[in-house]
Amino acid sequence: MTTLPSLLAVFAHPDDESLAAGGVLAQHSDSGARTAVVTATWAEGTGRAGELTEALRILGAGEPRMLGYADARVPESAPGAVRFCDAPLDEAVGRLGAHIRKFRPEIAVTHDAYGNLSGHPDHVHAHRVTVLAVRAAGWGRLYPEAGEPWEPSALYLATHPESAVRALGREVLLRPGREMFAVPDAWVSAVVDVGPWAERKLGAVMAHRSEVERGALPGRFAALPAEARARAVGTEWYVRQDVMADVMVTRPGSGLTL
Repeated sequence: MTTLPSLLAVFAHPDDESLAAGGVLAQHSDSGARTAVVTATWAEGTGRAGELTEALRILGAGEPRMLGYADARVPESAPGAVRFCDAPLDEAVGRLGAHIRKFRPEIAVTHDAYGNLSGHPDHVHAHRVTVLAVRAAGWGRLYPEAGEPWEPSALYLATHPESAVRALGREVLLRPGREMFAVPDAWVSAVVDVGPWAERKLGAVMAHRSEVERGALPGRFAALPAEARARAVGTEWYVRQDVMADVMVTRPGSGLTL
């Protein structure tokens, strides 16, 4: 397999990385590419941080990189820390920008602007912060203390097209009564068949044991028959947001490919 571009994924909570981009992370890692994940909420030493460590080991994505903010709905996720949604925007962008400059990825991946299917406020905020940080990391006079400037070639937004939501079934993806956010199929830039990495992706999802036990999305996946479970995780969808589209520059190897 040809070595794929290095990839840094930025997601709001432990388990988001496995659910939204676990297949692509495993795919890129298996090709020999450098891969890593930044998680905005929960703190080192908490139970979910430990689960994240195991999930990233399965995906080949290194050690957790945690911004250490509190989950909007779980104050004990980072005792004494401000909620991610309430953190000063400039501070959060600077923290994430430091990770981008240190890791120097060719591609960045995060939540779409809706915050993926659930519209969780932490997901939406992670999208905002990542979009700003990816651009700011390339401007050397911004956050000079964060290291030498670096701007990824492209930013991909993990998403679900409307056709996939219809095919997978609403009851699998969200609890009854919750609003669901999907995008028109025409918005999708990359449809990635991650079937060869589905077992690894599922293993990473199941590593988030606390979410399995409380019946969140990992738990609903765990309850599916094997065939339906593989189908639910076998494809990933992304909307490409060109980082430097305003100056019509694209670096070689910027595509999210198999």
